[in-house]
Amino acid sequence: MAKKLATTIYITESQNQLLKELNRRSKVPVAEFIREGIDLVLEKHKDLLPGQLTLEEALPTTTTSSAKRQRP
Repeated sequence: MAKKLATTIYITESQNQLLKELNRRSKVPVAEFIREGIDLVLEKHKDLLPGQLTLEEALPTTTTSSAKRQRP
């Protein structure tokens, strides 16, 4: 399990009430729902983050037939 860091966030009263109700019904800590929400945002915007290229991204593409060499 990764080390957890403390931070401060500001949420609306409505968000707070709904998270508390979700916690009451599910017994899952509010902090877990917040971390899950952060993971969803990071996944949604992963194209904006640095990372390893996929094989398809790393290979150059050729769009013209002149790029293909024919044997004599």
